[in-house]
Amino acid sequence: MADIKALFLNGSLKSSESTSNTEGLAQEVIDIYSKEGVESEIVRLADYHIPYGIDKDMGEGDEWPLLLEKVVDADIVILCSPVWLGEKSSQITVAIERLYGSSSETNDKDQSIFYNKVGGAVVTGNEDGAKNAASSMLYALSHIGFVIPPNVDTYWVGEAGPGPSYMDEGGQENEFTKKHVEMLAYNTMHLARIFKENSIPAVGNTM
Repeated sequence: MADIKALFLNGSLKSSESTSNTEGLAQEVIDIYSKEGVESEIVRLADYHIPYGIDKDMGEGDEWPLLLEKVVDADIVILCSPVWLGEKSSQITVAIERLYGSSSETNDKDQSIFYNKVGGAVVTGNEDGAKNAASSMLYALSHIGFVIPPNVDTYWVGEAGPGPSYMDEGGQENEFTKKHVEMLAYNTMHLARIFKENSIPAVGNTM
């Protein structure tokens, strides 16, 4: 897995000064990546000033271009979101919109700059909506050029209504979540390695 880089965009509404359950679950994937030699970085979107818009750079004070460079440099991009009212977070929505704003930029084969990159999703919450949030994030990544392998969404939600979060007692021991962490990690690594050696042909796929 040498030279494979993974980037986690954590859409928690809390800055890094606060504990993020979403980041706690993402760390389980990072632990596997680390064991397999994949270099990982996690970015808390709430730590950055990211204006609304679909341009690459929204002007003075916009820190999104810094994050876009990290996306372009990564082989694997994992969108990580808490569930609020059954949906992905506003932070992740803004990040997707900003990614979409660069989807017409091209690589040296005249393909989208997001081609030959692999996507996945991590979701946590205290309410229903994990699959809805994951499907929305994975479709968005696919639509702008990322490849989505099978079983690359891992999630944990507690019982209906207010209750324990992922980092609380019991969440990290959920066998279903642990299995999907494993599938997400290994399936994204597998495709990323393939694209390192055999990228998507330009024929029929140019902008």
